[in-house]
Amino acid sequence: MQLPIGKKVYFASDNHLGAPTREESLIREKKFVAWLDQIKEDAAAIFLLGDLFDFWFEYKTVVPKGFTRTLGKLAEITDSGTPVYYFVGNHDLWMNGYFEEELNIPVYHEPQEFTFNDKTFFIGHGDGLGPGDKGYKRMKKVFTNPVSKWAYRWLHPDLGVKLAQYFSVKNKLISGDEDVTFLGEEKEWLVQYSKRKLNEKHRDYFVFGHRHLPLEIPLNDSSTYINLGDWITYYTYGVFDGTDLSLEKY
Repeated sequence: MQLPIGKKVYFASDNHLGAPTREESLIREKKFVAWLDQIKEDAAAIFLLGDLFDFWFEYKTVVPKGFTRTLGKLAEITDSGTPVYYFVGNHDLWMNGYFEEELNIPVYHEPQEFTFNDKTFFIGHGDGLGPGDKGYKRMKKVFTNPVSKWAYRWLHPDLGVKLAQYFSVKNKLISGDEDVTFLGEEKEWLVQYSKRKLNEKHRDYFVFGHRHLPLEIPLNDSSTYINLGDWITYYTYGVFDGTDLSLEKY
């Protein structure tokens, strides 16, 4: 995509709407929708890098209740012609067509590469990438197994959603509560993953969520790793103005 003059590309991640309570989540949701309202005026594209919800599971004819403001605003933006791209996170692994059919938003389950104004972006949520994180990687295999998903759908949605929301908040492997401090560049597994991918092919930017920390780390003289932070503590987002990608705070 060649950006029109004055247009920008925006990136955000890790809203975890619905947690820890509906009341607390609603405050953050309204703030996020206000941000979407603001950026829609000059957005050439919007990338949401996962964990928009603290839990999302699509039954055949049922999706979780709530999030009307966010879903309505996203529909308004895509209806206006501005593309929105979604990357599933570890809290919304079970997307299965709703965003594509109702919101016209493509959904990606793996990192993807995009090019804007001759700058190459490698984009993904970030969960399960790089060395380490073995406990989560094992758990993800169970969660994404077709048999597991088939069995879970036999739970009534009232029970299935309530059970999943409980574990989503309580289980540190899922919630990431133990992973919210900077570990040092050598121990940041997404940084190490980006460096390995950089050895295969040059990318100007590696953009991820998942860590809940706003991070901007040079990988070499011409490539940068960006972690977007979250919309729980930091309210940070990425913006590419056609030349440079920077982290901003709302």
